[in-house]
Amino acid sequence: MINELRVRDLGVIADVDLVLDEGMTAITGETGAGKTMIVDALELLVGGKSDPDMVRSGATESSIEGRFFHEASETIVRRTVPRGGRSRAFINGSLTPLTALAELGSDLVDLYGQHAHQSLLAPAEQRRALDQFAKVDLEPLRQLRSAIRSIDLEIEKLGGDELLRARELDLWQFELDEIETLQISSPSEDEELETEQEVLSRAVSLRESAARAYEDIVGGETRGARDLLGTSIESLGPHMALNAFVERLRALSAELDDVSAELRRSIETFEEDPTRLEEIRERRASFARLKKKHGDSLSAVLEARNALITRLERATSSDETRKQLLHQRGTLLENVRTEEGRVGDLRRKAALPLAQQVESHLHNLGLQKATIEIDLPNSGVADEVTFLLCANPGESALPLSKVASGGELSRTMLALRLVLSAGPSTLIFDEVDAGIGGEAALAVGRALRELGRDHQVIVVTHLAQVAAFADNQLVVVKQQSGDRTLAHVEAVEGERRISELARMLSGHPDSENARRHAAELLEVVVRDRQIPW
Repeated sequence: MINELRVRDLGVIADVDLVLDEGMTAITGETGAGKTMIVDALELLVGGKSDPDMVRSGATESSIEGRFFHEASETIVRRTVPRGGRSRAFINGSLTPLTALAELGSDLVDLYGQHAHQSLLAPAEQRRALDQFAKVDLEPLRQLRSAIRSIDLEIEKLGGDELLRARELDLWQFELDEIETLQISSPSEDEELETEQEVLSRAVSLRESAARAYEDIVGGETRGARDLLGTSIESLGPHMALNAFVERLRALSAELDDVSAELRRSIETFEEDPTRLEEIRERRASFARLKKKHGDSLSAVLEARNALITRLERATSSDETRKQLLHQRGTLLENVRTEEGRVGDLRRKAALPLAQQVESHLHNLGLQKATIEIDLPNSGVADEVTFLLCANPGESALPLSKVASGGELSRTMLALRLVLSAGPSTLIFDEVDAGIGGEAALAVGRALRELGRDHQVIVVTHLAQVAAFADNQLVVVKQQSGDRTLAHVEAVEGERRISELARMLSGHPDSENARRHAAELLEVVVRDRQIPW
């Protein structure tokens, strides 16, 4: 609720401070006194549209400030409207976007009448109102839809395009098969094959060279190095002084024996093998192609193989996960359709009873011929809910947002609020009593008072029958100050309130008859409060 309101330099208001209480508060005063300026101030305070022409003549800007108690906390809201430039909004002293102020305002206040800030005009609020009346529990549907969104996110993380995914898998498998087909024995296999290739490609030359070396050592047509070395040993043997050389030559002779034996064996191994040589060349060419794709060594190729195996394993796992998620999603979709059908059935079942109850209140509020329709789809969840009003016979039923008469719209909103007690804690009705009187006016006053039991209700009214039901009454008075006309607000009670009600009844606050009627009206209200309507 709003506890305090301060208005500076708005229209005919120079400086007004109001303390607003719980229950129903009536704002009254003569035509043109500035009652609507109070409503305009409240509308600006909760995000309504501003107009530089609203600034009081001679002032540079208008300022409106309010103290709200909302959800067990206090909120200070301020709005300034300069004569030139854009308006500014503040929440608890901090500059804030107007959209944020409007969002907060929708939770704080509903304005009904000649103003646009009316939550029940929004389709979403009308649907919410129907759900409240039908006692629709939307939580199961919200949870199901949330679960589907979560699954969609998981599927998106696994990769979006199925065709692209399949192409990637085919490429990875092809690359892995290309590596696995070669069955690489070790990271050094290429170097080992290079050595073998060198041997095979020079087999004849190597065998001839080895044979010549063998013959040079063991001898052939001429004496070999081993015989010559033996002769040298024999020549030196008799001389003790040369024994050291003899020992060294004998060691050389033994080494020559070993070398000659190895040469003889190698001559036998150096054989031409064109088939093996071609195999090696082809295998090394395959290695070169793989190294060009995956790195400059067989170690890099083997690392690429391991990475491909891991990637394919993950892809296979993710495909299985995708299948499971899609299955879960299908089940959830079926559950969503079932739950949407349940919600839609409840809405369709409740639409007529709600319309009938609102109509009943409208008839009591002076719209005896008015009809209410609630339009919604005949199947599915029925999210598209529209409240339609036909105020007079022969007219077409129109959406509430297109109802022309402010008085008709205000009373429709009042009737809806009487049926649906939830909503913002503060409800403001501007001239809800337009075009009515007598018993209908008493019915409007009674209805506003009933709303005041659970809400803070502020009503601008010209009718004493409505004002009399208020717990508090504020009077807007115009006063002449020099060449200026300014408005101020007074709280009235006791005799002063009787005078104001008398003025509203007859135009003469001092008329004895009018004062007697005003007192009688207050007595009627007191008796009325004792009746459990």
